[in-house]
Amino acid sequence: MAAHPAASEQNDETVESTASDGTHSGSTARSGDAPPPESRMPVWLPRAMVMALALLGLFELANWAAHELIGIAIMMTVAFFISLAMEPAVDGMAARGVNRGLATAIVFIIVFACTIGFLVTLGILMVETVGNVLDELPRLLEELVSWVNHTFHQNFTVDQLRDRLFKDSDVISSYAERAANNVWGLSNTVLGGFARIVTIALFSVYMTADGPKLRRSLCSLLPPAKQGAVLHAWDLAIDKTGGYLYSRALLAVISALTHGAFLWILGIPNAFALGIWFGVIASFVPTIGTYIAGILPILVALTIKPIDAVWIVIFVVVYQWLQDYVLQPRITARTVDVNPAVALLSVIVGGALLGAVGALLAIPATATLQAFLSEYVKRYEVNEDPRIERAGGKARKKR
Repeated sequence: MAAHPAASEQNDETVESTASDGTHSGSTARSGDAPPPESRMPVWLPRAMVMALALLGLFELANWAAHELIGIAIMMTVAFFISLAMEPAVDGMAARGVNRGLATAIVFIIVFACTIGFLVTLGILMVETVGNVLDELPRLLEELVSWVNHTFHQNFTVDQLRDRLFKDSDVISSYAERAANNVWGLSNTVLGGFARIVTIALFSVYMTADGPKLRRSLCSLLPPAKQGAVLHAWDLAIDKTGGYLYSRALLAVISALTHGAFLWILGIPNAFALGIWFGVIASFVPTIGTYIAGILPILVALTIKPIDAVWIVIFVVVYQWLQDYVLQPRITARTVDVNPAVALLSVIVGGALLGAVGALLAIPATATLQAFLSEYVKRYEVNEDPRIERAGGKARKKR
């Protein structure tokens, strides 16, 4: 019996030691399995990475779709502006009892015929002008070489210039080879441009013929309180865009008749065809259109009678002043008279953004934007100040 307490104490020590060892080993096992808290990956990080990859994929998809659809968006914009320009004429005919579809067809046939007529006239002028220049080129070269020799005391001849120009035949042959290789690309460009023109024409016809239905569909998506504002903005865009284009068309007719008559008096061939060229370019290209249009008749005059080119330059400058300060303010008084500097800037910006299409749409878009600003931007009365009204203010005070 005496050994029992000792054994019990020994067993207790063993159990205690075992428990101590077990606790220690268990502690050691747990510390080996679980990393320290600071080295764990945050729970939200995998989800954030998946979301970031998904957003990146959506961005790339949207970027790809935008690049693929930008051409369609441009065509729809062009068709919309054409519809805005044609709708006043269609509305006027529809108000007189003409079926809206028939009125749309009549207006677009007239516009199409005028466009084709202008393009045919331009093509004939270009072919004849280039032919005349090529026919007169030897004589012009002789006169130019004689002037250079007389002015700068040289002894050049036309044969020397021709030999230097065609000395390296490889340059000409390589240019011809590149031109032949680009024929297929040029044909694809022409066919693609024709397809875009047809698409724009079809959509503009549909938008014009179904203009009231299109506005009704748009208003059905808006609350009644906003429908009136949208319709007013739409009507404002129609009035200003159509009025601006019609005023430019009237200026084009006046310019064509004036320049055609002047060129006919000078005896320039194809005078009225050149007048049509003058009218379109001078009226629809702001500020510098008249000077650009003058290049072609000046070239024609140089091949016939060089002194006539001087008279054409003088007439072009005088007519540009007359159009800017007399005709244009009177004709555009009831529409939107865009400042010439603003118009030129808008054409440059539109051309930089969308190329030739942007340059063509720049002025109607600027006219519409100016109309919106005049309707919705609050303006204040300007106090009389000599820094604002110089000579005009003094003239009014004297009266």
